[in-house]
Amino acid sequence: MFNVETYKGSKEKQYNMLHKQLRALLEGEPNQIANLSNASALLNQFLGNTNWVGFYVMEDGELVLGPFQGLPACVRIPLGKGVCGTAAEENRTLRVEDVHTFPGHIACDAASQSEIVVPLEKNGEVIGVLDIDSPVKNRFDEEDQNGLEEFAKILVEYL
Repeated sequence: MFNVETYKGSKEKQYNMLHKQLRALLEGEPNQIANLSNASALLNQFLGNTNWVGFYVMEDGELVLGPFQGLPACVRIPLGKGVCGTAAEENRTLRVEDVHTFPGHIACDAASQSEIVVPLEKNGEVIGVLDIDSPVKNRFDEEDQNGLEEFAKILVEYL
């Protein structure tokens, strides 16, 4: 395994390596919880300057906490609420430079300053979200968004 400190290629090459590692971890495993758990652990190891990495899964029309790395988190998030609920409802990635400026932000960890949420879409339906928080403002850029969206697409193949 590698992380951004040990692999010195371009950010695009780093994400390509991450995607290969994800496929290797998930290949042949059909269990959703196992795959989400390994995916969150892999991202937690890979990404720097983050304080929460995990998933919320869709259940009965709301997001429910899934596997994650970090402090305890909010268990249920209604669609349209907070960054996660808004990203799921709108089925689009949200990259928030400063969570304190996002209307209705749900603060599970007071240290969080920025956030990216990527919907997990399968057969045209949002089945969950990938949620990553950082204690650094403006932590996530367009390259991160592209790399994480591809990560989510690969992951969904195994869910």
